[in-house]
Amino acid sequence: MTKEKIIQTIGKRKKSVAKALIKKGTGKVRVNKKPLETIKPEMIRLMIEEPLILSGNLSKEVNIDVTVSGGGVVSQAESIRQAIGRGLVKFGGKNIEKIMLEYDKSILVTDPRRTEPHKPSRSSAGPRRHKQRSKR
Repeated sequence: MTKEKIIQTIGKRKKSVAKALIKKGTGKVRVNKKPLETIKPEMIRLMIEEPLILSGNLSKEVNIDVTVSGGGVVSQAESIRQAIGRGLVKFGGKNIEKIMLEYDKSILVTDPRRTEPHKPSRSSAGPRRHKQRSKR
């Protein structure tokens, strides 16, 4: 019996983390155990589908299970997109990586930006917010 090729990848964006499990299959994509087709709004679903479209026929040869947590709706969508993109590159090879980097670098590369920590004394207002002063 031969061992099945299973690839596990991670995508991150802001506070959200997505873990994708990719194995040979029939092209099914599930996010948190729900089919990709049920994700609303449509804009978010299309964002998640980008790496699948760019990979061409490879996306029809694999099953992808994604678990995502943390962050907001768009942040989660971008982390899912990244996890799927990285997994397809590991599964498919260099030519897919070149196509994805040419289309949008953020499919494969994590965005390092994070929110600035709040400073003391007015920590609930924000990191750079100061008390308003009157000139007269």
